Amino acid sequence: MAAGNITYVTEFILKGITDRPELQAPCFVIFLVISLVTVLGTIGLIILIRIDTRLHTPLYYFLSHPAFVDLCYSSAITRKMTVNFVVEHDTIPLHACAAHLGCFLTFMSTECFLLASMAYDRYVAICSPLHYSLLMSERVCIQLVTVPYIYSFLVALFHTIVTFRLTYCGPNVINHFYCDDLPLLDLSCSDTHVKGILTFAFAGFDTICSSSIVLISYIFIISAILRIRSTQGRRKAISTCGSHMVAVTIFYGTLIFMGLQPKSNHSLDTDKMASVFYMVVISMLNPLIYSPRNKEVKEASKKACNKGCEALKMLQLGK
Repeated sequence: MAAGNITYVTEFILKGITDRPELQAPCFVIFLVISLVTVLGTIGLIILIRIDTRLHTPLYYFLSHPAFVDLCYSSAITRKMTVNFVVEHDTIPLHACAAHLGCFLTFMSTECFLLASMAYDRYVAICSPLHYSLLMSERVCIQLVTVPYIYSFLVALFHTIVTFRLTYCGPNVINHFYCDDLPLLDLSCSDTHVKGILTFAFAGFDTICSSSIVLISYIFIISAILRIRSTQGRRKAISTCGSHMVAVTIFYGTLIFMGLQPKSNHSLDTDKMASVFYMVVISMLNPLIYSPRNKEVKEASKKACNKGCEALKMLQLGK
């Protein structure tokens, strides 16, 4: 093809989850409800942690950040996915697609390392309870949260720049509900070999590094719990990390499931279903996983509800 006949892509079309017309309306309602539940749940949890002084501890400080990441997922990814159900062609300009990819990569990597930071926090709480306040000082907590954000942003920026330095001059339909690396590489008419190696290397490093921290932390945690003689003491120790264990199992379980998929059965449709699960469903479940299982959160919720009821009564009496 002559250079003068090449037409460069300036926008992409997101194919979405499904192209079956009869599923568009039900999917729109379902994901709109999920998005609203996620936003209300995460905002409610973050506000509750901020206003109740009993929740001003490292555990809930760390918990507020995965909630913030879930909120970002819902705002940047789920919102765009919901729009796809009500428009015939969900187009996205090149620069917006780059921002979309950068946001996804940042949130994904940040959540991995925040789960690792929370695992370390639970390790210190159970294995060194007498030195917990010293080891998990405010400065240490800020560092354990700030480093994942900075690292993830820089890596996401690097990947996004590499991806969009490729040439896109053919089809512009992305077989996904957001701008992701793999479907974008399929559309590129440049050599994507180096980019593929970089994606595999960084994804492998992030997954292995974060999951190793989680695994090693829980090996020591389980060992410490087994040394506790009283049944009540064991139950209390398990309850302090039970919610985190559930969140970690769901998150890494999904990634492991994707990694173990045979190449013959692996497809972008499978990737889409997995993405829906760990970006949409898990984001909705996280506030439900953490809140009901923590006595402090339940008590803080009741206190906030009681204050709200009293405020409404005062307003009614004032009228």
